[in-house]
Amino acid sequence: MAKAVGHKKKSGTSRGERPLDHRLQRLRVNSMKEQPGGERTVRSEDVTLDCGWGRLLFAQTFTSDAALVAALRDERPGQRDIAFYVRDPHVLLTLAPQETFLDPSHTYRLNLATYRPGRRQPQGFFIRRLTSEADAEAVNAIYAARGMVAVLPEFFWSKRDSRSLTYFVAEEEATGDIIGTVTGVDHHRLFQDPEHGSSLWCLAVDPQSRHPGIGEMLVRRLAEYFQARGASSLDLSVLHDNEPAIGLYESLGFRRIPLFAVKRKNPINEKLFSAPIAQYDALNPYARIIIDEARRRGVHAEVTDAEGGFFRLSYGGRSIHCRESLSELTSGVAVSVCDDKAVTRRIVARAGVAVPEQIATGDDAAVEAFLAEHGSVVVKPARGEQGRGVSVGLTRMDDVAKAAAEAGEICDRVLVESCFDGQDLRLVVIDHKLVAAAIRRPPSVVGDGHRSLATLIERQSRRRAAATDGESRIPVDEETLRCLAAGGRSLDTVPAEGEEVIVRKTANLHTGGSIHDVTGIVHPALVEAAKSAARAIDIPVVGIDFMVTSPTQPDYVFIEANERPGLANHEPQPTAERFIDLLFPQSRARVPGATGAPA
Repeated sequence: MAKAVGHKKKSGTSRGERPLDHRLQRLRVNSMKEQPGGERTVRSEDVTLDCGWGRLLFAQTFTSDAALVAALRDERPGQRDIAFYVRDPHVLLTLAPQETFLDPSHTYRLNLATYRPGRRQPQGFFIRRLTSEADAEAVNAIYAARGMVAVLPEFFWSKRDSRSLTYFVAEEEATGDIIGTVTGVDHHRLFQDPEHGSSLWCLAVDPQSRHPGIGEMLVRRLAEYFQARGASSLDLSVLHDNEPAIGLYESLGFRRIPLFAVKRKNPINEKLFSAPIAQYDALNPYARIIIDEARRRGVHAEVTDAEGGFFRLSYGGRSIHCRESLSELTSGVAVSVCDDKAVTRRIVARAGVAVPEQIATGDDAAVEAFLAEHGSVVVKPARGEQGRGVSVGLTRMDDVAKAAAEAGEICDRVLVESCFDGQDLRLVVIDHKLVAAAIRRPPSVVGDGHRSLATLIERQSRRRAAATDGESRIPVDEETLRCLAAGGRSLDTVPAEGEEVIVRKTANLHTGGSIHDVTGIVHPALVEAAKSAARAIDIPVVGIDFMVTSPTQPDYVFIEANERPGLANHEPQPTAERFIDLLFPQSRARVPGATGAPA
């Protein structure tokens, strides 16, 4: 994810910029002026700015490298301070080589004297200032989804009148959801910066969003905001290997400059300065989220088979082999129960969990009678995962037969269930306690009045893949074609501007679905039913899937249990933390105070 940062002028003498040596002169004027929000405009040395996730240390204002290192040592637990505008990091690092490291990021600058606004306008969303604590909570959820350090919502609110810190958010028109955010720092208002610089931080877009161009619109809005206020430049810092973000910034006119960031070695920063675990990059997000949390706790991790998602965790003489969230604590019997959907259904039904009616294929007359009785059915393989071979909402016998043939390619036993019209709810239960609840929505696209559904699906699939490290894509298969045909559409259809089209009825992440946290509002009856199902299966970590009328209502039917639920994409809920708690409860003492700053 791109992280953004602020700063002054670069070397060179292009219009609106001064030579680097001039920029680095010490600012020793001691006058201070009180501002709204309790901030002070400071023309002095050793300037820092609390951003909630940590502090920005403006290196060019520090009287010495020793003073800058001393300030870094004052970093609070669970936060991430960043010393920026470091001109000679090789010198600075010699003062504390065991405590500090050079951030592996590039610094980019946009010359606001030559910047011109783009003609493209937001579609389906708009950009505005952050205005409420609800906005702040939504921003935190996006930070968590992007692996950034969270900020107390009260901090955002306390800075609503700040003249130095500016927060913009992107709001979806149809839902009112916050789907992106960016932070700006005005250097002149903060410390009377003679270069009139500004900086961009914490650009983040909700990975579940369907709309293109959110990041670009947020950057442009911030650039135009500072340009209107007389700033000469907008700076940022981005990890050297974040190619999509770098591509965006360069397309907007940002250019690299030779200034650097230095950080303190801490658990949050560990992956930036420590030797990488062998095969780590080959792991999927569901394995990485667990290994990251383990290392944060001081738990040793060893990848045993990256392609399969296998790794071994060791702590205090205890060693546990895992495949993503499936560990040696889950018995083979529990795995067998979850593997066969018919068996799972029988076991949870005996525990009082509501289940749909179900029959197996093989007797066409019985299946036809079942369809006539229920009107709409679901066809799925008795064994399978990630939504493969599942067809939903079938109302005609020929569609049932075709779907059964597709499911039969995955498992020779195929099930037909009554269809419950509602929303797909996943509940993650760890140690028989609810950790996360999320509605899984089927993939959809939004028309622009010009592009066909085939093009819109391809573009949305590409965005979903980028947001999930390749885990989520929208397949164009019989289920997709059947869903479009049910609405009188085909791949060649051009939907009207703003028209939303659901392109599959299944909501699995791997087939393009999106996940939306509802942990705070889920009905207690649904929680108890999920815990009852976990106890009946006797499984310590499980994903329970229900179809529900609403996450706030008690009505539901059980769909299936997943013995290896994905713990990623449930932010801000602490799924990986609770998993490591289960495996190594003694490691809790190693957890730093908080979670939250740019990745």
